[in-house]
Order: sequence, then C-alpha cells, then structure tokens
Amino acid sequence: MVSLIHSMDTLTSQQQQLQLQYQGFIQTQPLWFGQLNNNLQQFGLMALQDSVPLHPQDAPKRLGNRVEYFVFQSLAQQAHIKILETNLQIQQDKQTLGELDALLLVNNQPIHLEIIYKFYVYDPLVGTTDLEHWIGPNRKDSLVYKLDKLRNKQLPLLQAPETQPYLERHRLDSASIKQEVLFLAQLFVPRATATAVPFEQLNAKAVMGTYVRLPDLETYTTCSLYIPNKLDWLVLAHNTVSWQPYTLIKSQLEALLQTKRAPLIWMRHPDGQLERLFVVWW
Repeated sequence: MVSLIHSMDTLTSQQQQLQLQYQGFIQTQPLWFGQLNNNLQQFGLMALQDSVPLHPQDAPKRLGNRVEYFVFQSLAQQAHIKILETNLQIQQDKQTLGELDALLLVNNQPIHLEIIYKFYVYDPLVGTTDLEHWIGPNRKDSLVYKLDKLRNKQLPLLQAPETQPYLERHRLDSASIKQEVLFLAQLFVPRATATAVPFEQLNAKAVMGTYVRLPDLETYTTCSLYIPNKLDWLVLAHNTVSWQPYTLIKSQLEALLQTKRAPLIWMRHPDGQLERLFVVWW
C-alpha cells in the first residue's frame, strides 16, 4: 500500500484518493460464489482490472454510485464484455418504476446485472438463521432485506411490460437474458467472538474486520485512531493519514454514536499493525 501511495505522488490529492478507493474496491470479496439459495447467481465472468481510467470529475459522490462507476470502468476495459446500458431507468407515464443497473453482452450472451456493495456486521441476536444475523452497522439495513428486494423487485423488473421497449432497442427479449448479481461486501464480526461466526453459505474471506462498542476501546488507549469519511470506507488502512490518540478522538466518536451513526475507524497498534473496525452505538 505504501508503494502504491508513493507511485501516485504526481497525481492530485483527489486522484490519489480515487485510486486508493478503487484499489480497496477490487480487493473486496464477493459475498458468495455461484448461486445463493438456488436463485441468485453471482457474476463470475469479470476480472476486475488493477488499473482503469478514473476521473474525479466523473466519480459520483455517493458510495454506492461510486462503486457502480468503478465496475463500469473495469467492464469497459474487457474485450469480451460490451456495455449496452448502465443505470437504465424504466419509466411509465413519466414515473420511474425502477432501474436496471446494467445490460451487458458477455461473450455475446446478454446479461442483466445488478451491482451491490454492502457493509454488514454479524449480530447473533437478530433473526434465527445465519443470513438473518447480518445487518447494517446502523441497524437500518440487513442482508435478507436486500436479498428479498433483489428477488422480488429489482430482478423481476426485467420482465415488466414497460421494460420491453428498452430491450427492443438492442434487439433483445427478456427470455434470452441471464440475470446475475455482482454482490460485494465487507463483513465485520464481533471482536470478542469472531471465531464463532458460521460461514456455510457466505464467503468467509469477505470478513474485513471486527466491531466493538465505545467502552471496548478503553483497552486500546495506546493505539492511534483515524476516522475516514464515508467514501474512504472503501480504502484499506494505511499509515499516511492524520492519526490521533484515543483521548482526542473519543469525543468525535461519542458525537457520532449519539446520533446513532456507527463510524468505521482505523486503528494503528504500537507495533505498527493496522486494522479497520466499526464502533457501534447499540
């Protein structure tokens, strides 16, 4: 990571951050391989490119949209993939019914691709199944909610009568189109019981860190901390940031937690080890 940063000395700070975000993105694991529950096929025909053209002026400001930008830039570099449509809004009487993230030709096979990038923490007290335990760090989102939305709303949009005129532009019919998802995720497990988390259906390599509550950080007062902005949640922890001692950063964490926002933080141990973790309010 340090060598990557040094190699970007000639870039602007915006370009550097965009490159670091992209590098973190391409190192994110798919949440599962193959099919999940026999009906959600992970997109497996894309080799994420180590380097693609990135332009700060074109990069969306919201994290989910920025990930889509990274995906489209990577897809565009691959000879066997042709992008037909991106962010295709399906409308009826000037009302938007929904959006298809991408229509592609992959080795001449038409594919409707939905792109998902999520941060989930494992709470064994939520739900009763392994999948139900994965929720958003602010408890406003969950894996099963997103899976249900994909199955019941986003993917069925392809078959809607209102979608067919858009497909006809490319001489496609919905019956010939495969539906796949690129579902990438960063998973965070309870710090005290990290090894007890089961991974029967999901990819254990998607685990990127742990989560704690604020009092748990009292154990790490000799460590330095850093709070990245939301877009930099994509970035792997590195040394070239403004580290602060726990005593100085505690008030910032308390302010965020009081508004029920769980920050992602970086931690640097005295021996130089770096890690990323969520601090949750619940």
